[in-house]
Amino acid sequence: MKWQISELFGMSVYTDRAVFIGNVADVVIDIDNKKMASLALTNINPDIIDLKSFKGLKVPYRLIKEVSDIVLIRHIPGAFKSSREKDQNE
Repeated sequence: MKWQISELFGMSVYTDRAVFIGNVADVVIDIDNKKMASLALTNINPDIIDLKSFKGLKVPYRLIKEVSDIVLIRHIPGAFKSSREKDQNE
């Protein structure tokens, strides 16, 4: 399936374990290699990622599994807050 880069803006990003990560705000292009490098996300889910003073997150292109109505990325164990950490912060 072909899609335009502009169609990605605003799309929701989920892991393949149905965890909401955020929304696509921008696309980072590697001009030298003529390929997409990463997706820049905003509206990050605070329950899974502690951004501290940062406002966004970059998801490397290699993590993207599928683009359709949403962007689906591979879930990386240990990359997100565990439920135990969430309970301690509350």
